[in-house]
Amino acid sequence: MAAAQGQATSWWDKDTTPGYILIAATILSFILLNGPTGEAFHHLLEDQIAGLSVGFGAAAHAVNLHLVINDALMVIFFLYVGLELKRETVEGPFKNPREAALPMAGAIGGMAVPALIYVAINLSHPEYLRGWAIPAATDIAFALGVMSLLGPRVPGGLRLFLLALAIIDDLGAIVVIALFYSTHLTGWALGGAAVTFLVMLMMNRGGVTNLLFYWALGLVLWGFMLVSGVHATIAGVLTALAVPMRDKAGGSPLITAEHALKRWVQFAIMPIFALANAGVVLHGAGLEALLHPVALGISAGLVLGKPIGITIAALVASAAFRQRLPGTLMQMIGTAMLAGIGFTMSLFIGNLAFGAGDIATPVRFGVLGGSLISALAGLAVLWWCCRKLAPGAHATLGPGEDLAEARGVIENIDAPPRG
Repeated sequence: MAAAQGQATSWWDKDTTPGYILIAATILSFILLNGPTGEAFHHLLEDQIAGLSVGFGAAAHAVNLHLVINDALMVIFFLYVGLELKRETVEGPFKNPREAALPMAGAIGGMAVPALIYVAINLSHPEYLRGWAIPAATDIAFALGVMSLLGPRVPGGLRLFLLALAIIDDLGAIVVIALFYSTHLTGWALGGAAVTFLVMLMMNRGGVTNLLFYWALGLVLWGFMLVSGVHATIAGVLTALAVPMRDKAGGSPLITAEHALKRWVQFAIMPIFALANAGVVLHGAGLEALLHPVALGISAGLVLGKPIGITIAALVASAAFRQRLPGTLMQMIGTAMLAGIGFTMSLFIGNLAFGAGDIATPVRFGVLGGSLISALAGLAVLWWCCRKLAPGAHATLGPGEDLAEARGVIENIDAPPRG
């Protein structure tokens, strides 16, 4: 028992750990890009690997380390997100539309208002409007990690609200990537992807629960997606949708897969992505980059748009559906500020929107600056609101989330137990 408890409180099991590792990866990225290794690091990421390419003809992609990270490793990240989304929809709170109303409304408002702010700032620069979705994203790991710094004084309902909101936000980001960042569609590859996904769904309906079959066909699906013009990461989401929730014995292949991927995503894939994408070459990047319309639009969307959109939408939904807010108005605002931590998801969409060209520096300044301000402001507001609350008053959150991980269900931890 003591060993188990010690393991449960180890550094690797803390909510803050993935965030610390992401920060370390980001700092290392800056050091590598701006030190003597800058040119070598750039070539390491961008140079074609041994003349390799994926696809045929005009649809061929030169294989470099950036493509491996952004179009292959990130597929595993989206597979993990897709598994989480399916679990929450099939057996979690999202199966009840009424219970999901507040975080769903908050997520919609938290995507729409930042996008509108970005568009308003860049309206006179049509060439930059393609980046409208960059400030609409929320980084789940970072947002929850920052909130956990405040400890047990934060009401458990606020953390569950932020978790649900960020999950729905990720779903919105996936839809946006599929609809707005897919170009030069290739018919035969789309057809191959559709047939592959159909076979996976038939396997699910036929009772196939061996995950190896889904991973094999998922790899085929990824290959088709990569050359189809639809971003390859969508293959991860589609594969997750095909994975069965339960087997005949009552076990869950989906939760098994989710648990197997969790550590790899948090401690390897996301830090590697940050290492390759978060750094900015500071030489020659002065006020012009900081005050660039793209940087201003992103940072204003994250810092202002997220709390405004989430708070107003949640208040409207609370009144419309007669649902109690998970905290006071100021606690909701502080939580909504933390949702302005876009980081990895915003950087990912920024890369899709503008690539690695001249706009990459303003994009990274906007994302990193907006995320940092959102984190500090959210921490300050929540600390002020919760400083007088007794520690442990909401300590039931931990067991509630353990139950969610074990059973694939997020229970209403404030409600009395059901028979």
